[in-house]
Amino acid sequence: MSTFSEIQASDLFNTMATEPLLLVDVRNDDEVARGVIEGAIHIPLALLPLKYESLPKSDNIVFYCHSGIRSAHAAAFASSKGSKNVYNLAGGVLAWAKAGYPFVAKDEGKKK
Repeated sequence: MSTFSEIQASDLFNTMATEPLLLVDVRNDDEVARGVIEGAIHIPLALLPLKYESLPKSDNIVFYCHSGIRSAHAAAFASSKGSKNVYNLAGGVLAWAKAGYPFVAKDEGKKK
């Protein structure tokens, strides 16, 4: 059974400052062009099954998208592959922006 947890924007923001985690943006290229959460790796959801094994190993992995729906699919996929401590950003970048947290240009995030 695949399981993952939801993480709220405020909890993610605080966790990013204190714990190592792998942040994966599963939005499409045109969405990512508007900005990403700092430190995120961009892998469109459609490519995740092809690129999953090449992801850096991490104790905590957080997926996000625009509203949290596609990233929930990504989190379920990662969990089904045996990853532990998998999270989905509840509300996606919409919730992140509403909370007032910053975005950076795609080039300032991590590339994969």
